[in-house]
Amino acid sequence: MEVLDALGQGFATAATPVNLLYACIGVLLGTAVGVLPGLGPAMTVALLLPVTFALEPTSAFIMFAGIYYGGMYGGSTTSILLNTPGESSTVVTAIEGHKMAKAGRAAQALATAAIGSFVAGTIGTALLAFFAPVVVRFAISLGAPSYLAIMLLSLIAVTAVLGSSRVRGFSALALGLAIGLIGLDPVTGQSRLTFGEIQLVDGIDIVVIAVAIFAVGEALWVAAHLKRSSAAVIPVGRPWMSREDWGRSWKPWLRGTAYGFPFGALPAGGAEIPTFLSYVTEKRLTKKPEEFGHGAIEGVAGPEAANNASAAGTLVPMLALGLPTNATAAVMLAAFIQFGIQPGPLLLEREPQLVWGLIASLFIGNTLLLLINLPLAPAWAKLLQLPRPYLYAGILFFATLGAYSVNLQWFDLLLLMVLGLLGFMMRRYGLPVLPLIIGAIIGPLAERQLRQALQLSSGSPTGLFNEPIAIGTYVIIAVILLWPFLARAVRGARGSGRDADDQTPGPRTPGQTGRTRADHDQSTPSHTEQT
Repeated sequence: MEVLDALGQGFATAATPVNLLYACIGVLLGTAVGVLPGLGPAMTVALLLPVTFALEPTSAFIMFAGIYYGGMYGGSTTSILLNTPGESSTVVTAIEGHKMAKAGRAAQALATAAIGSFVAGTIGTALLAFFAPVVVRFAISLGAPSYLAIMLLSLIAVTAVLGSSRVRGFSALALGLAIGLIGLDPVTGQSRLTFGEIQLVDGIDIVVIAVAIFAVGEALWVAAHLKRSSAAVIPVGRPWMSREDWGRSWKPWLRGTAYGFPFGALPAGGAEIPTFLSYVTEKRLTKKPEEFGHGAIEGVAGPEAANNASAAGTLVPMLALGLPTNATAAVMLAAFIQFGIQPGPLLLEREPQLVWGLIASLFIGNTLLLLINLPLAPAWAKLLQLPRPYLYAGILFFATLGAYSVNLQWFDLLLLMVLGLLGFMMRRYGLPVLPLIIGAIIGPLAERQLRQALQLSSGSPTGLFNEPIAIGTYVIIAVILLWPFLARAVRGARGSGRDADDQTPGPRTPGQTGRTRADHDQSTPSHTEQT
């Protein structure tokens, strides 16, 4: 009942004309950047961070949430019409969605993606409203050692599964932690990694880092691989679904939601794993298995629902614990810091109007997504033909303008170029950018918890392990770090065991006295010979 009352107050905040306008702007922008390959909600939120300085925090976050949800949906349009996923989470959608489009069923594919996103987003937001307060109550009971351990788990879990290797993932994390250390030591006041530059004493603004890594780095990377030829877009009419399509889609929508929400709430869960699991599940449960691989509507409905449900799940640890699990959540967390709001368990207590207004706006944004995207699908298809040189030139212009507007200093433009080149080089050599961003944001917060835990224990390292949650979390971290070595050792032991079985005599039984396994094999005809 308490949750429903708070949610009602959130709707009163989100339903004001100004906030409705920003929700609509966010949904339109999010869908547009989701449709365009190479862009994404993280880049868009990063570009808009400087612009939102003059806005109320609630209005800014309502717009960011609209961008996030719109981007998750817009990527499906590119996957279906171009076979080019706009987001990594829509890769699975392209498997069946593009086949449907080539078979003349693009309208049905876009419709089941839009309606599935609405259903999953609405259910996921309801779960967010009920689960977030529970997680907050749990988090408030934790001490500094437990909170430090959970932060470390988030850093390591996200890093361990991203990139083509763990070495690259942890290298990116180390870069982010190093960037987060730049500035003054919070306890001693000593300068760290400033190299004598007075303008680095206050550290690097997180807005500059986010804009440089996401916007400038991505724009340079895409420009280096720019194709001059325009995309060949499959024409699409007004999206609609027949009664049979509805009958084949509603169960995959619900199953996809059940996969997506819990994976989105987990560190390193993301949307890629639940979308793949949803696709595999629908392939096994379908009554028309011959259609899979040739345009099965279940293969679009389930993954798209999982995709949007994971977006709602991502907001649970971000709002309740202050821990981001994907790039967009990391940039939104940077926005909290930009507005002077301390993320973490006390956020719901200190900023209830913002949090509940944001949650309520997700229901409104989901409805706007459905009402706007169904009639505008042909327009989004035409947006795919926008010349890319103009697009990325505009991105670089707004990135430069946004970074300069943070402090109105030329030094920030120099940092923007340096970090933008770093983002480009990371993409060139396969280093994931998310660990860097999360390291730069979570690193200083983890350092604060580390200092607090050591101060409470008078500097004794045992103070880091004096809570059961902390001990259990460190055990999970050890398993994550040691799992590749343990798996390799188990595989090696099994392989040596099989070799030993092949080379040594088998155990003797009363009826097999004096006969080895080789003798037994030679005296028994094989299955092929018997056949």
